[in-house]
Amino acid sequence: MAMTVHCDIVSAEEEIFSGLVEMIIATGSMGDLGITPGHAPLLTELSPGPIRLILQGGNEDVFYISGGFLEVQPDQIKVLADTALRADDMNEMAAQEAKRLAQQQMANQSGEFDYSRCAAQLAEAAAQLRTLQAIRKKIGK
Repeated sequence: MAMTVHCDIVSAEEEIFSGLVEMIIATGSMGDLGITPGHAPLLTELSPGPIRLILQGGNEDVFYISGGFLEVQPDQIKVLADTALRADDMNEMAAQEAKRLAQQQMANQSGEFDYSRCAAQLAEAAAQLRTLQAIRKKIGK
């Protein structure tokens, strides 16, 4: 049996996941991270996108986070997310519409245009779509 470490994924609203994992794969602010049991302590910012968990026994689970922090301690991993969603809670049509609206706003800039807010909305919608694609790839659809 593979080594495991306890992992918690929490958002401001609720705890999304709590259990043993063999590995966690996330996108940090400086690139992709793969965390396994015995990893050195770490605190890093997370970029919006998918978080993949290799669960005890080898099954895989994918979640979406809109950003946050990853804390690695010798006996646990914590993901503190701004927003975290289970795969079943994601709406692809809403994410595509949000991406389309953000792209349209960036193309049609007006006097009260807030570029940073629009860019953040676009990045979040694109990250949700990447997560949905990762989930589809995982289940072979």
